Amino acid sequence: MQTHFPPALLENPDMAQSEKILRACVHCGFCTATCPTFLLTGDELDSPRGRIYLIKEMLENDRAADARITRHLDRCLSCWGCMTTCPSGVHYMHLLDHARARVERTYVRPLPERGLRATLAFVLARPALFRWGLRFSALARPFARLFSERLAAMLALAPKKIPKASEVDRPQIFSAQGARRLRVALLNGCAQQALDPAINEATVRLLTRYGVEVVIAHGAGCCGALEHHLGKTDASRDLAARNIDAWTREIAKGGLDRIVINTSGCGTTVKDYGFMFRNDPLRAEAAAHIASIARDVSEVLAELAIAWPGAAPKLRVAYHSACSLQHGQRVTQEPMALLEAAGFETLGVPEGHICCGSAGTYNLLQPEMAAALRSRKVANIEALAPDVVAAGNLGCITQIAGGTDLPVLHLVELLDWASGGPKPAKLLARE
Repeated sequence: MQTHFPPALLENPDMAQSEKILRACVHCGFCTATCPTFLLTGDELDSPRGRIYLIKEMLENDRAADARITRHLDRCLSCWGCMTTCPSGVHYMHLLDHARARVERTYVRPLPERGLRATLAFVLARPALFRWGLRFSALARPFARLFSERLAAMLALAPKKIPKASEVDRPQIFSAQGARRLRVALLNGCAQQALDPAINEATVRLLTRYGVEVVIAHGAGCCGALEHHLGKTDASRDLAARNIDAWTREIAKGGLDRIVINTSGCGTTVKDYGFMFRNDPLRAEAAAHIASIARDVSEVLAELAIAWPGAAPKLRVAYHSACSLQHGQRVTQEPMALLEAAGFETLGVPEGHICCGSAGTYNLLQPEMAAALRSRKVANIEALAPDVVAAGNLGCITQIAGGTDLPVLHLVELLDWASGGPKPAKLLARE
């Protein structure tokens, strides 16, 4: 793609990076075939190629964002399926991140929308506060029809029973069983602590069972992904910096072989910390190191080459590959291979490259499109007649569970059960 950026604009490193990404695009349109929003609307501006044109026009002319570009950028799921498809290696993720930050800085949204986005960014990153929000949602759910479409969507996604806070999620060290093979820090997330703490509990049991010392580092918390995708760059960097500092302190004290992440949406962001802080003289080196040792939990389990007991219940497991894992991190083989090695009958979901509609806060901010994508995903899952659905991302688990009666579990819950851990509560509830 030809660009005509004034030289003065390119003195800004973010602008120079975006110009480089734009020039890589060859207008081929392969991305339109795998873009979920384009599949729904058929609007070129709801495809990556169309959004790239809008972003180019805005950046190249140094213009403020307007309602048109904001609408189409907001509709993007950040699923990154287009990057898997693109033959030219266009790094759409970094381009969109830059554009969204500009939208946040230059476009004044209607007051209710500003309030909603600010509330989501503030509440979801704070587990204790989010837990109180879930309690309120449970009380308000019977009156959902009285609220706006977005608020009704939020109420529908809240669990009927709010889990208690888990002891696993406070700063501490879990010793490895037997000889220690690895020492890792677990990112225990923010929303996950409130919505489904059983995931972190299963992760700790599973890793320690196979010789991994697990550290919950003091000072580590939200990865910053939520704020990042809302264009709130400063807030995102602040949260990321806290994690970098916390894990760097832990490295200095006892060393870390890996940063383990069991929510793939967070993993994509943590693995990008090196890029986020590339121009920061204080944290560039530390951020790059953290990014280099960050791994999805499935990658670490595969690295351990576990000899599974082979006692897994004979269940048909439909594995949903989260977009942030398969497109954002290019982790595609390990999860299904682990489930199969543990003894489960594992089924790949048709149209597995298409997003389920969760996408962080997307199902709250774009409920109509998210619901259409969930219906499509659930139909493909239920066509397999599985006993259970597995995924590696809390957002996907919550989204899919809202559209089916099938139990939807995290990968680690099934693997923990198959190797001696307790039967997942979601399965016990069905007995």
